[in-house]
Amino acid sequence: MQEKTVGDPLESPSTVQIQKITNNILIKLPLIINNIRLKKILDSPLKRERTDIFMKINIRSSEGNPSPLGLSIQGTSCNFAVFSSHATQGYIGLFSSENGSPDQEFPLFRTGDIWHIALEGIPPGYTYAFRMDPTRWLADPYAKAIASPSHWGTPLKSPAVHAPITVPSPFDWQGVAAPQILDEDLVIYEAHVRGFTRASNISSPGTYKGLIEKIPYLKKLGINAIELMPIFEFDETHSKNPPLLNYWGYNPLHFFTPMKRFAATQDPISEFKTLVRELHRNGILVILDVVYNHTGEGKERDYCVHFRGLDDSVYYEVLSSGKYIDVTGCGHTVNANHPQVKTFILDSLRYWAQEMHVDGFRFDLGGALTRGPDGKTLPNPPLIQAISKDPLLSKKKLIAEVWDAAGLYLLGDFPKWGPWHEWNGKYRDQVRRFIKGTDNYAGVFAASLCGSEPIYAAHSPLCSINFITAHDGYTLRDLVSYQDKHNMANGEQNKDGNDQNDSWNCGAEGATTSPQILSLREKQMRNFLLALFLSQGIPMLVMGDEYGHTRKGNNNPYVQDNEISWYLWNRADPKIIAFTSSLINFRKNNPHFRKTKFLTDGDVTWHGHAPHTPDWSPSSRFVACTQQNHYLAFNADYKEAHIELPPGAWHTLIDTSLAWDEQPLITQNKISCPAKFTMQPYSAILLEQ
Repeated sequence: MQEKTVGDPLESPSTVQIQKITNNILIKLPLIINNIRLKKILDSPLKRERTDIFMKINIRSSEGNPSPLGLSIQGTSCNFAVFSSHATQGYIGLFSSENGSPDQEFPLFRTGDIWHIALEGIPPGYTYAFRMDPTRWLADPYAKAIASPSHWGTPLKSPAVHAPITVPSPFDWQGVAAPQILDEDLVIYEAHVRGFTRASNISSPGTYKGLIEKIPYLKKLGINAIELMPIFEFDETHSKNPPLLNYWGYNPLHFFTPMKRFAATQDPISEFKTLVRELHRNGILVILDVVYNHTGEGKERDYCVHFRGLDDSVYYEVLSSGKYIDVTGCGHTVNANHPQVKTFILDSLRYWAQEMHVDGFRFDLGGALTRGPDGKTLPNPPLIQAISKDPLLSKKKLIAEVWDAAGLYLLGDFPKWGPWHEWNGKYRDQVRRFIKGTDNYAGVFAASLCGSEPIYAAHSPLCSINFITAHDGYTLRDLVSYQDKHNMANGEQNKDGNDQNDSWNCGAEGATTSPQILSLREKQMRNFLLALFLSQGIPMLVMGDEYGHTRKGNNNPYVQDNEISWYLWNRADPKIIAFTSSLINFRKNNPHFRKTKFLTDGDVTWHGHAPHTPDWSPSSRFVACTQQNHYLAFNADYKEAHIELPPGAWHTLIDTSLAWDEQPLITQNKISCPAKFTMQPYSAILLEQ
């Protein structure tokens, strides 16, 4: 064959020659790529270990299936599927290390808006992530576990996006089923997994396992449902005020994954299931506080974990200008009623209900979940309707926080869509205002005691979740100790948190040594607790209120991972706990205080200072009623109230002017009550005939 010299014209190759050259390149290309990768691995500090792993990789790929989304494993085959309507190309990367480049990368196949692939022969210990168009690696939104740090507060150089490729460990539920608790019998306890046991002298403080150790305490207190503040995997170090941590967890990133740093073991799924099983074994339901209105991707566009990189304008409400619609106060709003996003949320809820045996959900900023892609409220929001009609979810305890951060307030509207309960913000406000002595509130306070019929007339008093305090705002003790918020420790110049708290410091701001002020505060706390547990509807108690916990006036301690937020077991006042527990037990034993329908004239009789003479005038600060054989009265005035009782022989169960441990309901010392007597200022009584 004549050798070509410079300047000789090249002959045009034939079609057969082109095909041979192409085939040869295709055959050698993987080897060339692998050699390049192998060189990088050999040059790395971990070359020996990574070379050994790398040399064993012999992964076979095929098209796989577009359903189900996420990772599904059958035998040795792993199917991966992810939604992205805007991507033009997609890849999956397999990682033997959580840092650096993937050991192997495969292009995804596309069916409609679903990208998918099946891989067989993946070695143990590998994780995976997706890449759509750009170079950034993204988490699988359907991942059941995530390769995040195990130790609380561990800073990350970049978000945790790698998901382990593992089959979940089998779990033995030991035949324990969820207790069957009627709505009218519920007593809910709002708690933070870490904060509830972090300051306790137990084997595993701050964890699911630690909470299991406190179940005897919960049983003794008398609650039968625990509402856990967010436990979906979040990045507590992603805070706007480092080194403060985002302790509360209202910044979820992985919606199928229990928070790893709430686990004492390396298996948070099994540990959380054990918690649920043991709570069920002891007659306690598990309700999760879930956040689907925004995500932990936050305000910064460069903080990209999954949705923002997969399909920004599908998962979030985005204007044509590219600006996020923000009705959550967190920089963006999840586009909850987009068909794909709705499916994602439903799949997440079903997973927790079916796989984790969770009994209910409290929806943070539920008002935002009724908005459409343009941010406007929908008359029939598809997501809410789908949850209400779902054969599994509709049978769970469904609780909505019926507002959002943009002024939407849907109190009384959620029940029209199905079996919903609502955080009753008006109950909170009206009870606070009456008990501190505000004019014009006698009538609305009475309505609150009766289940808020003006709000829920078309439904039931059981729509109302009654609460005086919640994680937001003051604790019960702070409600009677502070006039103004004291949030400087949050690093936001005291600009965060609500300025309107309907609180009263009883004469001095914060800590005081005045016996008169301290006595009044204790009395007011007893008044609030009595109102809470004797109101129609479903009561909710906040962790720590049963012993008088103070946050020192901080009404937004979302970044306070310390004694401000923790349950302080060594400071818990047993006298207050006993009082609270006795009220819960009294409620359980007297069904006329937990009706399924609104009270009629035959159920309740209203009184004033004299029998059958209620005073609903604007200046009235006295409300009294009889229900069956019990007389209940509140004097929210700074003056004494001279009372005449209805005919009969009465004895005292509760008199809030008495100390915590002097209550006849606790001491079992029956105190006869004369037909005429004087009620102390800012006091309440419960009598039995």
